[in-house]
Amino acid sequence: MSTVSLLSDADLSPAAAKVFADIRATRQTDFVNNFWRALAHDPALLERTWSAAKQVMAPGALDAKTKELIYIGVSAAHGCDYCIASHTASARAKGMTPAEHGELLAVIAMAAQTNRLAQALRVPVDAAFEQP
Repeated sequence: MSTVSLLSDADLSPAAAKVFADIRATRQTDFVNNFWRALAHDPALLERTWSAAKQVMAPGALDAKTKELIYIGVSAAHGCDYCIASHTASARAKGMTPAEHGELLAVIAMAAQTNRLAQALRVPVDAAFEQP
């Protein structure tokens, strides 16, 4: 259950409505998801978060699908059900296949296991892995 209401377009402040318009224009859709609707209670937080997300997820050295795959992995590590669902949907829309999804989940599971083992054993980092 959400700790805040999800604001409808009619309930938005002018500042939040401006961000929603940019979300729609940037994503070329009329759909604004619940994450942004929850953040709309604080227009400054909404704008700051959208601006950062738009910049980070924009085309760059990593392709859009790879960025979504990374987002799924981090979301799984942090236990964010909402982000896992939304970024899995986005990765599928960007071409993630069922086989890629399966491999992604295997990598996430393996990394979680080996991270815990390395931490529990307090394994020192090899000198060869250190940056000069």
